[in-house]
Amino acid sequence: MILDDFLSFDANGLYCRYGDFYLDPKQPVAKAVITHAHADHAVSGNTNVYATTATIAFMQLRYGKSAGKVIYTADYNAPFELGGVQITFIPAGHMPGSAQVLMEYKRARYLYTGDYKLQPDSTCEPMQFVKADVLITESTFAEPNTAHPDPVEEIKKLNDIKVNILLGAYSLGKSQRLIRMINDYAPQKKILVHHRIMPINAIYEKMGFALGKHQMYGRKLMKTQEEWVYIVPPFTFDSYLRATGVKRLFASGWKNLQVNAQDTLFISDHADWADILHTIEQTQPKQVWTLHGEGKHLRDHFKNDIFVKLLN
Repeated sequence: MILDDFLSFDANGLYCRYGDFYLDPKQPVAKAVITHAHADHAVSGNTNVYATTATIAFMQLRYGKSAGKVIYTADYNAPFELGGVQITFIPAGHMPGSAQVLMEYKRARYLYTGDYKLQPDSTCEPMQFVKADVLITESTFAEPNTAHPDPVEEIKKLNDIKVNILLGAYSLGKSQRLIRMINDYAPQKKILVHHRIMPINAIYEKMGFALGKHQMYGRKLMKTQEEWVYIVPPFTFDSYLRATGVKRLFASGWKNLQVNAQDTLFISDHADWADILHTIEQTQPKQVWTLHGEGKHLRDHFKNDIFVKLLN
């Protein structure tokens, strides 16, 4: 039987009262099940943290000892119990270590996706589908008119830009995906990386995700026009607003983060409308609960076929 109150929001975030734990809490809590290491899902200061090994590695790099007082790691598809709820981490395809959280309680299966994507990405584990009675899906781009373009065709746009490129991207996940894709599909480009991104790259390499050729940024290098691509985090990108001798691009699935009308780089690490519908088809849930975005379009789409509840 599906429990309507299995998950609910309170001041700390999304709470499972039956297992007494939070999923990606917004504030430090006693028991935190973390889907992935992005800061909007993984805060510091939790007492007990449950996550994959990769997620913990990124959290410890970012937060040090504040990553969690007591750390519990679990491999994909290796069930463990928390407060009477059986939990299994399932690959989410968002970034290394990203996990959907399958929660089984009193013969009902609840699948919390966290952030996920279906597009191919050689820098993380691919999305895995499992059956569930309730799919709790992110709905960041759950809008019928939203369709992410082919990331390979997007990265190939760089081949037509012969001047140096200042490429803004989030440090964890997006930057590493870009490095790999540039090496694969724009191999004549020479990649420079901001110093804050390099330690993250080292964790990728240690985990077996080879990124390809890149080097630390050097000011003298960028003064030459040799088709350099300098990958920088958002705060550095914004500080170079008046940079000369470079083409400024920001790699994102968000239209408002594109900085040139004539040169865009739409590369998203989230599921679009078609991907969400495909995930629902593969998961075969009796109910769909939405969060992290707009769920009303899914509710309108399924009408009486599948019950859709908006959690936020």
